[in-house]
Amino acid sequence: MPILHIIVLALIQGLTEFLPVSSSAHLILGSRVMGWEDQGLVFDVATHLGTLFAVLVYFRQELLSMLRACTAKVHGEAARHRRSMVIYLALASIPALAAGALAHDLVEFHLRDVRVIAVSTLVFGLVLWWADRVGKRVKTVAAMSMGPALLIGLAQSLALVPGVSRSGITITAGRFLGFAPADAARFSFLLAIPIIGAAGAYGALKVALGETPIDWLQFFMAAGFAAIAGWACIAVFLALLQRVGLLPFILYRLALGVVLVWWVL
Repeated sequence: MPILHIIVLALIQGLTEFLPVSSSAHLILGSRVMGWEDQGLVFDVATHLGTLFAVLVYFRQELLSMLRACTAKVHGEAARHRRSMVIYLALASIPALAAGALAHDLVEFHLRDVRVIAVSTLVFGLVLWWADRVGKRVKTVAAMSMGPALLIGLAQSLALVPGVSRSGITITAGRFLGFAPADAARFSFLLAIPIIGAAGAYGALKVALGETPIDWLQFFMAAGFAAIAGWACIAVFLALLQRVGLLPFILYRLALGVVLVWWVL
C-alpha cells in the first residue's frame, strides 16, 4: 500500500472516528474519488488500535479515577459516580458487542454498499438534527444512570450499519435523553473504548489466523497517524460543541449524504 494512501486514509479514519459524520462514508468516498483499492484488514486493525490509543490518552485521568474507584474503598459522591460509570459503560457495550457477534457476516457481505451508506448517512443525519432540536440541554454526564446508559447502548448497535456512525447514533440518543451535546459526546467517546477495542482484537485475531503478511512500518504508520488525528479530533470537537453546538456537523453530514446519493444515482 503506497505511503500516501496510508497517511491520507489513516488521517481520515482518525478525524472521522469520533465525529457524528460516519467514518465509513468518508473512507469509501475518499477511496472512490482517488481511485484507490480497499485498504484491507491489516490497515483496519492498525487504525482501530490508533484511535483506541487516542481515546485512552485523552481520557487517561478520568479512566484512572474510575479504576481507582473500582479497586479502592469508595468515599464521597464523586467516587461512587466514577464506579457507577464503569458499570454503565459495561452495560451499554453489551448490545453492540452482541449484535456484532451475531450479525458481523451480514454486515460485511451485504451492507457494505455505497447505496446503504448514502441512505444511512442522510437519514441518520436528519435524525441527529431532530434530536438536537427537541432534546433539552440540562443533563451532564454526572446524571447518567442505568436506564439512559442502556438506551444509548441499544442505539449504538445500529452503528453496525455502515454510514450510521457510532459516534453519531450515540450522541443522537444522548440528545434525545436530554444530555447536553458535550456531555453526550463525552459518554459516546468513553463508550468507544470497549467497542473499538473489541473490533481491533477481532481484526487482529483474523490477521493472525489467516497468516496475513504485515508490513510493520506501514502498520505503525497507519496506527500513529490515526492516533494523532483521533486525539486532535476529540479535543477540537469537544471545544467546538461548547461554542457552536452540533448544527455545523449536522449540516456537513447532510451535505455529505446528498453527495453520496448523487454519486449513487
